[in-house]
Amino acid sequence: MAKCDEGYLCEVCGEPVEKLGDSALYLQYVIGWIDPETLHTRRECHLRCLPSLSQFIDHESFAPLFFEGDFDRRQLDPGFVRERVELVTSGYERIQQLQLRRKDLTVEDYPLPGVMDRWR
Repeated sequence: MAKCDEGYLCEVCGEPVEKLGDSALYLQYVIGWIDPETLHTRRECHLRCLPSLSQFIDHESFAPLFFEGDFDRRQLDPGFVRERVELVTSGYERIQQLQLRRKDLTVEDYPLPGVMDRWR
């Protein structure tokens, strides 16, 4: 099967990442951690398969998840955690909005306000 026929498979569990709202790749893109020029070269991953990122989502529709180990948010500086929670949760909320109106947008419209300005 051609790579493009396989869909987007999670690099951790190997299962398809079927919804934009489950995508760690697109969440990282939306918050500005992945440059649009390299987005197509990156591997996909479910949010739940990347707890180092998803532990910072603080949203009613996302069941809390914690990362055991040195980078567990409960062990990190509270100021850093607040900033990271704000950024990642804002990105998660943006992804939820995009799922509702994605057909009207291009991938360049996905990032949070100000993110694309940094790449221009």
